[in-house]
Amino acid sequence: MNTWHIHIQGRVQGVGFRPSVYRLASQKKINGIVFNDLNGVHIKFTATKETAIPFYKAVLDGAPSLAKITKHFIFEEDNQIFRNFQIIQNQEVKTAALMLTPDFALCESCRGEVLSNDNRRLLYPFITCTLCGPRFSLINSLPFEREFTTMDKFKMCATCKEEYTNPENPRYHSQTNSCSYCGIKLSLKCPLGKEITNETKEIIKKVVNFWHEGKIVAIKGIGGYLLTCDATNSKVINILRKRKQRPTKPFACMFPNVESLQREFQPFTSELKMVSGEIAPIVLFRLKNRRPSIAMPEVAPNLDQIGVMLPYAPLYELLMQFFDKPIVATSGNISNESIVFEDNKVFSELSGIWDYVLTNDREIVTSQDDSVVRFSQLKKQQILIRRSRGLAPNYFGPVSNEKREVILAMGASQKSVFGLLYEELFYLSQYLGNLAYFESAENYKKTIDHFMNLLNCRPNVILVDKHTKYYSNEYGKYLSDKYGAKLVPVQHHFAHFASVLSEHSLLTKSEKVLGVIWDGTGFGNDGNSWGGEFLMYENRAFTRLLHLSYVPSILGDKMSLEPRISALAHCWKNGLTTEIIVEKFTQQEWLIYQKILSKGQFSKTSSMGRLFDAVASLLGIINIQTYEGEAALKLETLAQTYFDQNEVIDETIYDSKISYLNTIPAGDIINGVVKDLKSGMELNQIAFKFHYSLVKMVEKIALLKGVLKITFSGGVFQNALLVDLMHLYLESNFQLYFNQEVSPNDENIALGQLAFYQTKNNDKF
Repeated sequence: MNTWHIHIQGRVQGVGFRPSVYRLASQKKINGIVFNDLNGVHIKFTATKETAIPFYKAVLDGAPSLAKITKHFIFEEDNQIFRNFQIIQNQEVKTAALMLTPDFALCESCRGEVLSNDNRRLLYPFITCTLCGPRFSLINSLPFEREFTTMDKFKMCATCKEEYTNPENPRYHSQTNSCSYCGIKLSLKCPLGKEITNETKEIIKKVVNFWHEGKIVAIKGIGGYLLTCDATNSKVINILRKRKQRPTKPFACMFPNVESLQREFQPFTSELKMVSGEIAPIVLFRLKNRRPSIAMPEVAPNLDQIGVMLPYAPLYELLMQFFDKPIVATSGNISNESIVFEDNKVFSELSGIWDYVLTNDREIVTSQDDSVVRFSQLKKQQILIRRSRGLAPNYFGPVSNEKREVILAMGASQKSVFGLLYEELFYLSQYLGNLAYFESAENYKKTIDHFMNLLNCRPNVILVDKHTKYYSNEYGKYLSDKYGAKLVPVQHHFAHFASVLSEHSLLTKSEKVLGVIWDGTGFGNDGNSWGGEFLMYENRAFTRLLHLSYVPSILGDKMSLEPRISALAHCWKNGLTTEIIVEKFTQQEWLIYQKILSKGQFSKTSSMGRLFDAVASLLGIINIQTYEGEAALKLETLAQTYFDQNEVIDETIYDSKISYLNTIPAGDIINGVVKDLKSGMELNQIAFKFHYSLVKMVEKIALLKGVLKITFSGGVFQNALLVDLMHLYLESNFQLYFNQEVSPNDENIALGQLAFYQTKNNDKF
């Protein structure tokens, strides 16, 4: 008999791996131990080789459904004597090298228990097991043991302890195990902080009544506070909009169950699987009914789709069962700031927004918004809009670390996500908001510190965006000085390109790859703002191939907020458009802006995002937007109606001829749009023709440059119709690659910074 050691890495803690191994070992009558440490799960046991190898295979084959194994080994070591099989704790290793388990949605077993009159956890709002419940949001340090989480303060009662120590119980070694007797307590409070009640049944009754009465209730969830109200009550939704300073940006809604969701929408299989799975994100659904039960004009003004989620925590399940109607469930913050998760701040930062607050006495260590996903209608392609709860903080795509560096990638600014490469694992943080806001910047710094402390590491390389005014860049420089780390700037669009190349393992291929990188803005190597880029990757080098022609970039951030200014920038020398444009401004504005343009003292932009804005304004869809991407989303919605309603589509295009300066004149597209507008063409047809023209533009350049592989990244590719059209018209002749595990928007910049840096030509730019 020899002693064998199995080492398993990946997402293997907090998913019931040790109990699974224990049961298997008991079944096979194998003696040994299983334990977590800072680099995975370890199993030591005595057996002959003929027994050990089949047991090893059985451990891997029988891994819990929530586990994701990235590496595994078996080897012999010095003989040890084991008289039984045990789960133990081990902290000999001091540096971590394991995936961090995300927060999981309520499983069906716990859902049934919390609603069962025969179960001792009936109506317990924090029921969990080895297959569900919070993980990442509770962790103070590693490995994932109860004593290193915020559950440590809740000492298990005798019954919970018996479950925890009984190998036959589903909650065997469930680190978040608790019940109403020994666990987390709710508290319903008024704005002055006075407790109304702490009794669960009474709280459920009162919150449901508050919703019926048109009140706004802030509720402490897994990753922070949500602001909630009745989604069928237009009056209270408008009050919430005013208080939250969110005039038109769509709200997400929570529906009681799948059946209620299906009455309102037309979900397909992949959407249903996503919204009801262990991630349980917000999923964008299109309306089925022309007269939905929710107050659609107030929930999502001028849109035909909304973000929908199901109750992913037991507290929400209980409340929704008793309310039995959809609620608005939006992040507890002022728009664009980080979600509020600290109990004291719900009374300061969110004061005046909510009427009542439902809190609890379990601390949240790491804040997280809900993840957001959409699927394209035709090809059913998944598009990540926001990668957070249930997905962060792990990245399962291909990474390497041949130089054994600790690399901190600071990401971008408006949609901040940082990345940390340690050992051979790459961690991507949750979405952390817009760093232009103080609270978001503070949370960003705090979360970086938390990651480094969890993993007990410090960076020796720090990657930043080339935009020197990004807060992520400034803080990266500060950390570089603090830790003596090498600071490496990476151009924004090359990072976008590298992110999708990395995801699809294209960085090591010898053949050339075209990168179509379209977004709102990014600091370019020539000092201008880029955003309508055609890049090339060949022989491990990145080059800028072509781009949309430059137009004036005026009035700073005001341009991205007002599509009419983008229209002016694209049309200011075009006499054909003057009568359309001039009506969008006051006489004083017109004179001032004309003076600015005539002086020629402005920077320039090649942004595809601004071209979308310009077309949306020319079509009269929107002149001033209240949230990022509003113009593009409404333009997409309009174009989708044409595509849905016409079996035979108009395949004429707004053609742009490539200039000798390797630019694609945006003016050719603008002229075509204006011509069709003046001819009386339907607006939805023009909107679709614009989208289709972009597809043909990509096809023309791919053919011209002789490439077969095309990648797409940048915020513009959150547009599901555009993604569908690229597939529909290009995939028969080209190999297409889109971001999959990360969002196409700036959330992928940290991954791209790492991938770009690790190419052998990383110092070139």
